[in-house]
Order: sequence, then C-alpha cells, then structure tokens
Amino acid sequence: MIRAERANALKYSKMRVKSKWFKSGRAKTPLEIADAMAFIIWRIGLNALKNTRKAEFDVAVGEQYFSFLAEFLIFLEQVADRIAYSRLGGEDRARFTTELATRLADILAENRSELLGGTAGEHKSNFIAQLNRRAGEYAEFNYDSGGSKFAFIRYLGYCMLDVVAEKDKNWVVDQMTSIEAPEAIETTEKAMRGLLEGASAQQPAGA
Repeated sequence: MIRAERANALKYSKMRVKSKWFKSGRAKTPLEIADAMAFIIWRIGLNALKNTRKAEFDVAVGEQYFSFLAEFLIFLEQVADRIAYSRLGGEDRARFTTELATRLADILAENRSELLGGTAGEHKSNFIAQLNRRAGEYAEFNYDSGGSKFAFIRYLGYCMLDVVAEKDKNWVVDQMTSIEAPEAIETTEKAMRGLLEGASAQQPAGA
C-alpha cells in the first residue's frame, strides 16, 4: 500500500537528465563515463529523497538524510554495474564500476562533511565499506533486461527499514518498490544508454 499523497507528488517530481555527449572526436574512457554517471546518480538520489519527503515520510536533515542517500546511491550504483556488465568488457566494466563507486563516495563524503562535520576521508571509507557489503547482498538477486528484477528492487525497501522512523516502516518497502526505485531505474538506464552509445565520439552535455 502506498500513501495517497504520493500520487500528487508524482505530478511535479519527475526529473530529466541529459546524457548525450558533445562531439569531441575521440572515444570516452570507462572512467569518463563513470564520472558523468556519478553526477547523474547523485541527482537521481536527491530527487528520490525529495519525493519521499513530499510523500510525508519523516527523513530528517542530518544523519537520517545521508543514510537515505547512501542506500539509494548504492542501489543505483548496482543498477549501473549490471548495465555495464551487459555492455562493457570485463576490464572496462571493472574500471567503470570502481570509478563510479569512488566518485559517488567522494560526492557523498564532501556533502556529509560540510553539513555534519567529520572528515571527508572517514565518511568516504564508511560509504565504501557499506557499498561493498551491500554489493554482496544485491548479488543474490537477478537484474536482467527481461524484467527479472523485482527481488533486486524490493531489497532496497528492506534496506530502508533501517533508515526511516518507526511510524514509516509499514510504508517504506512499497514506496521504494512501487514508486521511487522504478522511476530511478528508468532514469538511470536511459542515462547509461546515452553515455555508452555516444561514448565513441562525444563529450557530456551535462545533467
């Protein structure tokens, strides 16, 4: 079951990202694609957080705010990695995924340090440790082009049970499964297609 308020939020919460490349005359490396994708995923995560708060989930600015973002960024990093697995060779996929994780960790750590204190290095290490742990857990679930990804998506909802307030625990799994994750996946997949298909001769237009 999903809160009725979320239906109204959907009317103005959709986001668009630009994932095409300006012509530059050279192929883009997996690292460059990952850097562009990290910025896009960060924006998608922020949008999901905004939508969830609009749906009257209490995600307080502070530790809870960044805990939500960490789980959502890890989820989308896993989505991007599954797509890279099907589109890139093993070596390029490894470079892409490592760089994507590193850049996401940098972005989250810098923002968390600025707003909550602590060192960016410590926040980055904690995020990477959490990502590595979750990667092993998400590896148990399928994610393929034929649509076999429900358990993969639902796991995000279960991860969010440790993030939201007690009063929101009965709602958050369905909120993630039915609303936030599908929308975020759609945007991530579109962005990955654009960056990968145009990578042979172009430079990102931005997001």
